[in-house]
Amino acid sequence: MVKVLSVGGSIIVPNNPDVEFLSNFVLMVTEWLEEDKNRRLILVAGGGAPARVYQNAYNEVASKIGAKADANAADWIGIMATRINAQLLKASFGSYCKDDVVYNPTEENLQFTGQVLVASGWKPGFSTDTDAVYLGEKFGAKTIVNLSNIEKVYTDDPRKNPNAKPLDSISWADFRKMTGDEWTPGKNCPFDPIASKKASQLGMKVICAGGKNIPNIKAILNDREYVGTTIG
Repeated sequence: MVKVLSVGGSIIVPNNPDVEFLSNFVLMVTEWLEEDKNRRLILVAGGGAPARVYQNAYNEVASKIGAKADANAADWIGIMATRINAQLLKASFGSYCKDDVVYNPTEENLQFTGQVLVASGWKPGFSTDTDAVYLGEKFGAKTIVNLSNIEKVYTDDPRKNPNAKPLDSISWADFRKMTGDEWTPGKNCPFDPIASKKASQLGMKVICAGGKNIPNIKAILNDREYVGTTIG
């Protein structure tokens, strides 16, 4: 049984690495794995603050020298941030994660020999959400759990629209109308448009939930009632 968690960078490194969250998360996950040795978990790390800080720096440098910032270059900067976050997750899970961090989720001979596999960003054009969908497809997971700094998907951006309402569930068609089909580096949406298109084509379900709520993450892993939004 394989489950996939897309762990937003804002959860791992909101400003600095969140040691308290990481400690509690690793303890919860390892307890869950110990309850059943057949359980396996894929974790895909986002970029978080390092990605934003370095992408912003690049944009500022480009502006100051009178150049146009290149979207691919900005994406690569974000990808490198996901890789250091992924290495932090891999190290934190110790012997549970026996394989190298996955950079390319479509690689033919991917090894998954432990109970935990950690992946990072792959290439420009989408976020790590898309990597999570590719890995879910490869290892037979029908659900992707997307952990971020929001507990639910809203009808609109609640920071801009006070009338935005949280959703318990939404169809892929309605969700994709909200997010559109275009990806831009650093785009802030509950699940990236490229990942959404692929997940909908594969008939996958995505659960968007708050990443800091450890008991709620455990409830999701155990297929129990949870707080979040189901897309599908």
